[in-house]
Amino acid sequence: MQARPTVVVLAAGKGSRFKGPAHKLEQSLGECSVLARTLHNALASHLPVAVVTTPALAALAAGVVGERDVIVLPPQQAERGMGDSIAAGIAARADAPGWLLLPGDMPMVRPATLLAVAAALEHHAVAYAQYHGRRGHPVGFAAELYSELMMLSGDEGARRIVARYPAIGVDVEDPGVLLDLDTEADLAAMRALQAQEPRTAGDAA
Repeated sequence: MQARPTVVVLAAGKGSRFKGPAHKLEQSLGECSVLARTLHNALASHLPVAVVTTPALAALAAGVVGERDVIVLPPQQAERGMGDSIAAGIAARADAPGWLLLPGDMPMVRPATLLAVAAALEHHAVAYAQYHGRRGHPVGFAAELYSELMMLSGDEGARRIVARYPAIGVDVEDPGVLLDLDTEADLAAMRALQAQEPRTAGDAA
């Protein structure tokens, strides 16, 4: 069976803009947490999945994907920014033919969207999901960009790489590609969208 791109779920941020009593990724969404919903959707794509997170969230992640697919960053490294998280995830799955970067606070991204972006990597170095012309997540990178992804650190995300290479937008009918969780209002919007959807396997656990 041909190897397929790995979904790297980025779940090591502090989430400091969210003012709830617990970490934003631990908030309930349907019958599970925000992070668990993100991971269930990633697993439902049947693509390989790896999670980059912190010790505080490692058990939650491992309960969904298993310990071998959880990359735990020391708190001091996680606090340095998104670049370190991306590089750690890429390094842990260095033999993959590509990677889809999916923030852990985007639980409404559908499995079909992940598959569509993964398919685009067969012909493009960079691909991203877009909804009605608006760029969203995940963002995918082909294996040829491994060295550049490994050089990311600190607050530097992958935007510089996206800007440097021809990137293809993959049109999807999935508003979840634009919806991340920063505030309590975002969480309310996610819960409203989730309530409109038919029950899926991703709502369990």
